[in-house]
Amino acid sequence: MRILATIGFSFSAGVFLAALLPWDGWQLYAAAGAALLALVWLLAARRSTCFRRGLLILLPLAVSLAYFAGYRYLVQRPVEQRCGTVSPFTATVCDWPQETERGCRITVKLDGYPGARAVLYGEPELLAARPGNTLAGTAQWQSAAHIHNNDLTHFTARGVYALLYGREDVQLSEGSEGALRWLPQRAARAFRERIAAVWDDPRVNGFLTAELTGDKSAMDEGDYLAMQETGLAHLFAVSGLHCAFLVTLLSLLVSRRRRLLCAVTIPALLFYMVMVGLSPSVVRACIMQMFLLVAPLFRRNSDPLTSLAAALMVILLVNPFAAASVSLQLSFSATLGMVLLSPRLYRGLTGWYKGKNRVLRHGLCFVMANLAATLSAVVFTAPLTAYYFRIFVLVAPLSSLLAVPAAGWSFMTAFVTALLGFVWLPLARILGALAWVLVRYILLVAEWLMGWRYHAIYFTDPYPLYWLLFVYTAFIGCAVTPDGRRKYAVASVLSAVTLIAAIWVNQQSYRYGALSALALDVGQGESVILWSQDETALVDCGSSNSYKDPGGTAADTLHSMGVTRLSAVVVTHYHADHTNGLYEVLRRVAVDKLYLPDIEDEYGVRERLTALAEEKDVQVVWVTDTVTCPLGQAVLTVYPPVQSGGDLNELGLTALATSGDFDLLITGDMSGSTERKLAETYPLPDVEVLVVSHHGSRYSSDIRFLKAVTPEAAVISVGDNSYGHPSEETVQRLLAVGAEIWRTDRQGNIRITVNGG
Repeated sequence: MRILATIGFSFSAGVFLAALLPWDGWQLYAAAGAALLALVWLLAARRSTCFRRGLLILLPLAVSLAYFAGYRYLVQRPVEQRCGTVSPFTATVCDWPQETERGCRITVKLDGYPGARAVLYGEPELLAARPGNTLAGTAQWQSAAHIHNNDLTHFTARGVYALLYGREDVQLSEGSEGALRWLPQRAARAFRERIAAVWDDPRVNGFLTAELTGDKSAMDEGDYLAMQETGLAHLFAVSGLHCAFLVTLLSLLVSRRRRLLCAVTIPALLFYMVMVGLSPSVVRACIMQMFLLVAPLFRRNSDPLTSLAAALMVILLVNPFAAASVSLQLSFSATLGMVLLSPRLYRGLTGWYKGKNRVLRHGLCFVMANLAATLSAVVFTAPLTAYYFRIFVLVAPLSSLLAVPAAGWSFMTAFVTALLGFVWLPLARILGALAWVLVRYILLVAEWLMGWRYHAIYFTDPYPLYWLLFVYTAFIGCAVTPDGRRKYAVASVLSAVTLIAAIWVNQQSYRYGALSALALDVGQGESVILWSQDETALVDCGSSNSYKDPGGTAADTLHSMGVTRLSAVVVTHYHADHTNGLYEVLRRVAVDKLYLPDIEDEYGVRERLTALAEEKDVQVVWVTDTVTCPLGQAVLTVYPPVQSGGDLNELGLTALATSGDFDLLITGDMSGSTERKLAETYPLPDVEVLVVSHHGSRYSSDIRFLKAVTPEAAVISVGDNSYGHPSEETVQRLLAVGAEIWRTDRQGNIRITVNGG
């Protein structure tokens, strides 16, 4: 019996239940119940063969629930009690500061709060901070677990329990900057700088920095998007793959003698683990690799399940809130799949070949080993990726087969080359050509596969979800019924047929109607899709909620609709909550024309959009006069700004979609005075649907404007915000003109369809 594995998985199961279940305050009662059940089991099943196993499950479960409750009370609760106040703090800088639009953010360890970290948002002067420095001053304390009535796990999963918004009196001092404990952070910084010095190609530099250190900040956005869309983004989540590459490299450079290899590799793994940021995936991988290395020295077989359970338990002991980490969940699910399923799949995929050709057999084994590992990981992670990212990558097995071996060699050659760069930079630049070729090849593969129309399916509608449930039901049924290979072949064929049917039915659901509109739920922002027959347009795409992905939401929805080309993209104005998702849309969907207001902006959005449009061969139309764009059975009219001065909100475009007697009006973020001038300048019709300006701000929806256009329905695109949007005054004005109100924060995506012309 795997004693450590049983204890580890039981403990971890209790922590996952405590961290992920929505209820609160039940953990200690459940711990007492599990302990009582263990006592009953001790008395009733003492002579049973399953006696020990039962205790090994129940006791760690009780301990884990009590441990979670105690950790939250002793570590998180004292920090939470300070939140909501402006009060002093002292902290130690844990990592290098990151630049933001308004200054910088720094991860710090709070003094006086053992085990607790915080993220400090401060002035640009704090960019000079170094790991080990001490910060002291006054800050606004904000809970990292509850922001504007939303429960978040992004910060707490990293051990961050407060967000500190520093005041002007924050002071920086040397602290323990030169201490040995901060050597991994300094090494990571030096390593990133050396990578940049060796490879001056920004795309290759960003790729290798992400692959070797997990830092994706320097990576080209288009390249990272292609890697995500083709199932290769896991190459940048430093994990077992990277640790295996590192161990392989060290075994080639050092020796194959077990003791010497352990003496060199284990410290190197620990150092590398800290250097790349102690993410759950790399901690898991390093612990498993150390078990694998050490087990033979004690004349034990290395058991993957035991090492996996031990790694998981260690991570959750350090921070039980890490159970909510998407990285941890995906990493452990993928590893569990490869441990449990990959060997069986490999035997099934290679068992049919009876030939004696050694070259062919080795080639077949290589291909099938990669395929079995990829399929095993996909089987266990697909529900998580569907839930968190709304995607199922169909080309993942092919992309892994084509790119992962090259990624292994690029990692090892780049690692050695970067180290050589510390000794002799000119030689490192020459040898870096090999890594450059490998990276370019991987990016070429990703871009090529991303260009396939059905490289992935997106769970923006229920039909693909029904298909996924069918697939799992079918194959689980095959697994629990008597042996036979034919049933798996039948299940595979049925899965392919039902996938085609799900895609077809999903696309057909968007085909009826003379004109349709879909106001996407992008949080505090706006994005509206308009389509008629085979013509589709997009008006704005952005959000000010950092946890929302407006570009991904819009592009996923368009692909689910079967839209591969947009006739028009209209940008009302250049604020981020209307534009920051457009970059992903332009990279993932072909666009004929981009309609922009011919105004300057202080944020650089105009220049970035036009540069991307030029790269993607999109025609830019500067709207200085009324423009009409045919849209199937409908017409899209774009009006130029009606004001000559003011901020960007008042200098935006207006979009009017018309089909027969139906009209839908989108006015961006105009204030009431600009809306009145719009109605006075252009002969606007009575509209059936109004996408309410400025997310329902009290300064929008002027009553005279509303009486001029008399909307029957009002759509408010709004999300979590501190402005009070939509305001009660605006809601009352809309109700006063008889408009029925729909809100994306309450109804989600809002779809309007006109059945006739």
